[in-house]
Amino acid sequence: MIDVKMWGRALEQMPKLSQSEWHALDPVAKWLIACRASVLFMTFTAAALGGLMAWRAGAFQWDLWLATVLGLMFAHATNNLLNDYTDSKRGIDKDNYYRNQYGVHVLEDGLMNERQFWRYLGVTAGIALLLGGWLIMQRSGLTMDLMLAGAFFVLFYTWPLKYYGLGEPAVLLVWGPLMVGGSYYVLAGQWSWDVAWLSLVFALGPTTVLFGKHTDKLEADRGKGVNTLPVILGERRSRYCVLGMIATQYLLSIGLVLSGSFGWALLLVMISLPVLPGLFRIYQRAKPDARPQGYPEEVWPLWFSAHAFRHTRRFTSLFLVGVIIDTLLS
Repeated sequence: MIDVKMWGRALEQMPKLSQSEWHALDPVAKWLIACRASVLFMTFTAAALGGLMAWRAGAFQWDLWLATVLGLMFAHATNNLLNDYTDSKRGIDKDNYYRNQYGVHVLEDGLMNERQFWRYLGVTAGIALLLGGWLIMQRSGLTMDLMLAGAFFVLFYTWPLKYYGLGEPAVLLVWGPLMVGGSYYVLAGQWSWDVAWLSLVFALGPTTVLFGKHTDKLEADRGKGVNTLPVILGERRSRYCVLGMIATQYLLSIGLVLSGSFGWALLLVMISLPVLPGLFRIYQRAKPDARPQGYPEEVWPLWFSAHAFRHTRRFTSLFLVGVIIDTLLS
């Protein structure tokens, strides 16, 4: 039976389910949960920004844009599935590891066997490849290079990049110039450094979320030999790195307006400024040892990443609205 309500829930959060609840789900709901679809909104936003920039340049095409959006989202879903599979096979996600505490892990929770998992992974990766291949046929030039770069990060993010402090820089590059700039290139047929700079404002958001998550589980990662950037930098420096990235989002937005690349509408992101003092207070202290009273049980033990995620959603929504308004006025 199709459960549309669960589709919506899976797009908003990573739900925790029992065996009986899982087996009652339809295949689409299972896929959305397995691939952690709640984070795919960031990928959609990246493609939307690239599309808006192409619209400004008079080069927007609906068919190319829809194929780009779907291709990127299925590629991101493939990466999430590969991440869970690789960490499970390497023994990282065992023994009640963080990944198992804040959402369903279909392999570690015994909700899927490997054959079923590979069926989902194969279909997801296959759709991404078909869409990517079609886009390469429609738009030559750098399209193949951009696709190959994306494939590299899909295949090697979990290992070895994440294990050697390169996962966080990879996310900044992927969600910025690669996704946003790549989407623009597929539509417009040319590279734009204005778009690349704009993409960094957006890409810093997903990077703060990942940096926050890796800070949350720093000790667990260190114990497993996963040397993320927060493990290398230490907890205190990592917290201040996130604050620096958040501040940079606002400073870059102001810089893009002052440079004349974009109009005043981009400054709509400043509506988020009142939440910064509270966010900064959270990041100036170490993570609580136990879940604070009133803090959502389904979110814990995520702390820094959860706060970064809320800010990113708010900032990104305002940023996207600002770009839309600026595009309509240009």
